[in-house]
This record gives sequence, C-alpha cells and structure tokens, in this order.
Amino acid sequence: MGETLLEVKNLESFYGPIMAIRGVSLKVDKGQIVTVLGANGAGKSTLLKTISGIMDPEKGKIVFQGQEIQGKEPHKIVQAGIVHVPEGREVFPLLTVDENLSLGAYTRSDKSEIEKDRQLVFDYFPILAERRDQEAGTLSGGQQQMLAIGRGLMLRPQIMLLDEPSLGLSPLLVQEIFAILKRLNTDEGVTMMLVEQNARIALDAADFGYVMEIGRIVMDGSADRLMESDDIKDFYLGHQEVGERGERRWKRKKTWR
Repeated sequence: MGETLLEVKNLESFYGPIMAIRGVSLKVDKGQIVTVLGANGAGKSTLLKTISGIMDPEKGKIVFQGQEIQGKEPHKIVQAGIVHVPEGREVFPLLTVDENLSLGAYTRSDKSEIEKDRQLVFDYFPILAERRDQEAGTLSGGQQQMLAIGRGLMLRPQIMLLDEPSLGLSPLLVQEIFAILKRLNTDEGVTMMLVEQNARIALDAADFGYVMEIGRIVMDGSADRLMESDDIKDFYLGHQEVGERGERRWKRKKTWR
C-alpha cells in the first residue's frame, strides 16, 4: 500500500436539483494513475468538479495530504497542488500557447524553475514548442488537449484531475496522449486521477480503477482485474468474436455513448 494522497469519503453532490454523486468513497495513492469509468451522466465530471472546488458537496469529506479541503475556494485548492484539466480542454483561445502555459504557473514566483517546467512541457509536446507564438484557438483539438495538459503541469501539481482526455480525438491521437500521460507518471512521478468513457485506453494506463453508475461506485479493483472482469468486457469493452477470416475482434454488446 502506498501513501494516500487524496481520499473522498461518502461524498454527496448535487448538479442543480439532481443528486449526481451518491455516497462516493475512493482514494488515490501517491504516484498512481487512478481511473473512474462510467457512461455519460454517471457523475464522473461532477466528482472532479467537487474535488477541485468548482462545486460544493452536500455531504462527505475530501481529504488531500491529510487535510480536509471540501468547501474551500478553487484557487486555494489549486495552490494546495490539485490541478483540474477540464472536459473540452478550455484553453484561452485568444492567447498564445506560451501565454496559456504562463497562466498555468500564475501561483508561482520561481521564474527560473518555471522556465525549466516550460521546457519540460515542450520536451513532452514538441508541437507546442513549434506553435508557441500561435493563438491557442487556432490549434487542432489534439494540440489543444496537449496544451491543456501542459498548462496543468506548469503548476507542478501534486495530482492532476483529467476529465475525458480522449473526448473528440482520433484513435491515433488518443493513443499518443495516453502514452505521454503514462510517461509523465512513470518518469516524472505525476499522480493522476482521470475520468473516461474509453475504458480500454484508461485501464491500459491506470493502476487502479473505479466504475460509476448513476452517481455511485459499483465496482473497483486493480486495472488488470477490471480489464478481465466479465461485466467490464460486456458493458465497456464488448466481447471477442472470431471474424470471417479468423481474426479476433471486439464487438460491443451495449453502447452507452
């Protein structure tokens, strides 16, 4: 068992009049990638927004590095070391790549270290170095996702919360971005909690996973164990069948997208 960095205890949160989070408990250990799987509307994004302070919980506790943070202002939670990379990327479209990265480090004053981290982002995402003077709104969707991740890294976060990083991207780009996330975790020690509908790519990258349905955790376990679960195969991965030419392929039995 590793050192627990983030723990959510019996969390309840409302999205308007709807209870979107219903007694959720989970934890993320330092150095892990933990994924939360679930269909659209399962409550995954609301969970991340509640952890990062965008939404206040109705009940429950959020403990980060041993301190309760539920109900704190979002900027205080950012200063504590929690970075939220939102669904849809939400870069600043009229600012350049460089300016977006600088905003990621707005709470920092160590200029030389900030420049080291900017170079680190460019090392992991070389296309951003090529486009550093380009307005973010003119980048492709994949490049904007890279920029959103890079902007989050500029804070030197203790944990990154990533909301649907595969959303709207081609399969090739999804593979590329998840490979970089895995490298950031392995080589730089970045702890991550990511929510995804793409169960296969998420479980390939993660150490541990939780499955949400209608605001509740209904299953959890190591990523390897979840990948082998019949329920996960049936509802998220499909089941294998043999094609006409003898090849093995996955066929979805139920689609929630």
